Amino acid sequence: MTGPRYVYAAQGLLDRQVEHGEDRMVCKVDDVELAAGEDGRPYVTALLAGPLALGPRIGGTLGRLIHDIGRRLRNDADPRAARIDYRHVTELDRVVRVDRPPEAFDLDRLERWTCHHVIGKIPAAGRKGDGDAGE
Repeated sequence: MTGPRYVYAAQGLLDRQVEHGEDRMVCKVDDVELAAGEDGRPYVTALLAGPLALGPRIGGTLGRLIHDIGRRLRNDADPRAARIDYRHVTELDRVVRVDRPPEAFDLDRLERWTCHHVIGKIPAAGRKGDGDAGE
């Protein structure tokens, strides 16, 4: 994507499918990472995925449970959520398209398993023209 684009993160990014190429699922956006520009305005620096991002967003007992399970399944000692640098985003539509395949990103095992075995089995999940309600 070239140049700045204004996006309402909660509406335009959260819970969107992230895909590479034509319909190759990467993950789902569970949270976003923000930074402040020189003018003080926030901008998106990364998309966050997996239980380490989703748990704190949900909060409460369920959120802590999701986060703790994700941390136990994380393949290294890094306690941070899986991160996709925003510079890899090429398109924002019903899905978020990125310029790299799923293997290029540091997704945890639970996120990869969920995308492959659950979301990937849903007919037309995240595809254009699937008739998402509310969009």
